Amino acid sequence: MPALCRMSDAQFRRAKKLIRRLCANYDGGNCLPLDDGDTCPCPQMITPTLICKYFRAAVLPSDRELWTEIMGGVHHWKRCVLCGSRFLPRSNRAAYCDGCARQEARRRTRDRVRRYRGRL
Repeated sequence: MPALCRMSDAQFRRAKKLIRRLCANYDGGNCLPLDDGDTCPCPQMITPTLICKYFRAAVLPSDRELWTEIMGGVHHWKRCVLCGSRFLPRSNRAAYCDGCARQEARRRTRDRVRRYRGRL
């Protein structure tokens, strides 16, 4: 991973939303670790270059799509077997997106219980 990654405008807007919502060091536009008695603006909110280590390690992974786009495609996209939409798999065995995975799990449970009840 390069030390300084540059974000596109759309990625930068998404990153700023993440910072406002999830960053523990962000306080109304100021960066708490850089505060030495004088307020200091959050550097990650100013520049589209990925410079804040805390943002990279703790905040960015919460948005898997943005993380993959910025960090260089460590994970590969897959297509959902049921609906055909793209998703980032959580493991190498994943075949369904999050919504379809819940639906498929319910269907499998339903079929298993029906088979079990038919034996009694």
